[in-house]
Amino acid sequence: MSSKFDLVVIGGGSGGVACARRAAEYNAKVAIIESHRFGGTCVIRGCIPKKLMMYAGDIGNTAFHAGDFGWIGLEPAKISHEIGTWTSKKNIEISRLEKIYEDLLKTSGVELIKGSAVVVNKNEVKVGDRHYLSKNLVIAVGGTPNLNQINGLENALTSDGILDLDETPGRVGILGSGYIATEFASILNNLGIEVSLLFRADMPLKGFDKDIRIRLMNHMVDSGINVHPACKFHAIEKTPEGTKVRLTDRTFHFDTVLNALGRSPNTKGLFVPGQSPAIGSKGQIIVDENNKSSIPEVFAIGDVTDRINLTPVAIAEGRAVAENLFNKNSLKVDYNQIASAVFTSPPIGTIGLTEEAVKKSKNTHRIYESEFNPLKKSFTSKKTKAFYKLIVEDKSDKLVGAHIFGDDAPEIIQTLAIAFKAGAKKSHLDDTMAVHPTGAEELVLMRKPSRII
Repeated sequence: MSSKFDLVVIGGGSGGVACARRAAEYNAKVAIIESHRFGGTCVIRGCIPKKLMMYAGDIGNTAFHAGDFGWIGLEPAKISHEIGTWTSKKNIEISRLEKIYEDLLKTSGVELIKGSAVVVNKNEVKVGDRHYLSKNLVIAVGGTPNLNQINGLENALTSDGILDLDETPGRVGILGSGYIATEFASILNNLGIEVSLLFRADMPLKGFDKDIRIRLMNHMVDSGINVHPACKFHAIEKTPEGTKVRLTDRTFHFDTVLNALGRSPNTKGLFVPGQSPAIGSKGQIIVDENNKSSIPEVFAIGDVTDRINLTPVAIAEGRAVAENLFNKNSLKVDYNQIASAVFTSPPIGTIGLTEEAVKKSKNTHRIYESEFNPLKKSFTSKKTKAFYKLIVEDKSDKLVGAHIFGDDAPEIIQTLAIAFKAGAKKSHLDDTMAVHPTGAEELVLMRKPSRII
């Protein structure tokens, strides 16, 4: 038995949902297939629950320092976190969001299909014993945790599991140095859990500005996280006592190990042999600037293309595909000047070029920096300095990079991204009146460059 559609979207995450709804706005007959829960990685088992867990840690930190601001009765030694309570509340909230996603799709006229999809050919998808025919396909299946980098990695939890704990995980070893690893290291540490971060590189967050990476690593050490760079992993072994992480030169013993060694495009088993579009070395679907694969009727968006793996990018790509297919548009996503955030403690906001990148340029650049103790930390015994950095192309005076390490960095970088997209110059910041007292006022108060490169 088969049904016919104008568009079938495989993957009910943020990008797929955005694509399906936009296509339906133009009266296309649309179906969306999801194997797990509508909302995808970001809503169900990624960004949203992770940030809810981050808030739990932040609230604990605030309570811990309440006495510094005159509050009495809150004894730090008696403050502890019940992770099972958090998980129960998280599950309720995620179910609420999942229903919103489903209702939005239904209201838009999109047919929802639950199950694992297999692409039979460019116009046909199979789910169980049902076949769905479509003029066009959009692949939006996202990514999946890497499980083949170390022997025994199946013995470690992924980020899915760490967000579903019913009881304290005990001593946690986190493998990796990217977004997921550094964020969960900070979050779990703030929840009072003993955390060790093990990674191959010399510093976390490869590709970020070096000044940010140094400050994050130093702060992690200062906050009690056991940081182990330059690790050479050999194997992960389950034992009656917990989990062993064996390196080539030593062994670590943990109660729980979190695999945060990155994610890969989720294309395994998605296509009938011989029917897939061009696939890259990491399993990613190769697409052009219109998100079209090597098969003209098959498009791919989001993390499955392994380009800029951010939820808002996937949403923009999905909407662009729908506009081009059903509204006779010729939209292309602009991948320049995309801001991003890392929800460590304190968090990071970044946009544009790093200092390491501009050093390779033939042009001259001015580097502006400001490092200070935030007013919020004035009374606390542990002070974490905020750090702001601007990179300016000297001849044009144009802002080409901004990197922030400190409270509210994600909120600040979102606003600053508007200025970057508008082509703002350093002189525009200089001409802007400060909002006082704020940390963000440093952006308009940095007058003299720290160095010129």
